[in-house]
Amino acid sequence: MNKEHTKLKKLSIRTPEERQAAEQKRTTAVMGALKAVHSATSPDSMEPEDLERQRKGQELLGRLIAPMAGLNWEPFDLEGMPAAWARPDRGHDKHRVVLYCHGGGYTSGNLGYSRILASKLANVTGYEVLSFEYRLAPEHHFPAPLEDVTKAWDYLMHLGYGARDIVVAGDSAGGNLALVLTMLLRDAGRLLPRRLVLMSPWTDMTASGKSYRERRDADPMITMNYIQAVRAAYAPGCELSSPMLSPLFGDFDRFPPVLIQVGTNEILMSDSVRLRDRLVQAGIPCRLEVWPDMWHVFQMFPMKKASQAMDSVGRFLLET
Repeated sequence: MNKEHTKLKKLSIRTPEERQAAEQKRTTAVMGALKAVHSATSPDSMEPEDLERQRKGQELLGRLIAPMAGLNWEPFDLEGMPAAWARPDRGHDKHRVVLYCHGGGYTSGNLGYSRILASKLANVTGYEVLSFEYRLAPEHHFPAPLEDVTKAWDYLMHLGYGARDIVVAGDSAGGNLALVLTMLLRDAGRLLPRRLVLMSPWTDMTASGKSYRERRDADPMITMNYIQAVRAAYAPGCELSSPMLSPLFGDFDRFPPVLIQVGTNEILMSDSVRLRDRLVQAGIPCRLEVWPDMWHVFQMFPMKKASQAMDSVGRFLLET
């Protein structure tokens, strides 16, 4: 019996406890990497050298852990804005597309970082996914990302997609951006996306929800100091309760169906729960999934619950 066969045999007879321990080990390692490049590791620092280090770390992390098997990653220039397509190799639905808005507190995040969730979205839906690198604070303040996401939307219109062919997805600040884009389109009298997918969305920059206090010690990723630092960098001197910054306080009339996923161990949990309540009050179909013992944007991690959450996203988007 050769060594490779012996190795495979050992893997196949691992007990459930051993498999769970192995997954926990992988999760811990990736969480350590994410925390190492996440702004929460230096929450008060918006210094250029610190931000540059965080952004470079995110780019590298995306290249290392994005599940790109069976996908093509095609970067291009979108009228001066970096963008990229994640396209499935297999036969796929070319009539629908996902516009993905990355997170990062409006101060970090880039195409490399986008590869992780963009690739997962492409895999579970069979849709092509467009990612784009919107301008970041503090170099560029509000409303620069709103202008950039509108440019990405208009690009899809130019390619011939109808609004009903497009799903807009976003995590954290990207969830904020997805909501604000939908409000801007509606207020301009334009057609709206087919559906929204929001993962741990940042919906309330005033931080008025109870989870900002109650989940403070449970959250391994985000701190209140970080929230204060990034919102000050993104929207200095602005009224934080404005729906263009805190879409939770906006009008949800005529919104498309929405899927929200959030973990119990994150200070932004109230942002999701209260958003669900506001959407339901407005008569908008909304599905809120609260994942026990999970943290901010856990879907990025190579673990079973992340895969289950992404499978749920796929089912939501493939519904008629």
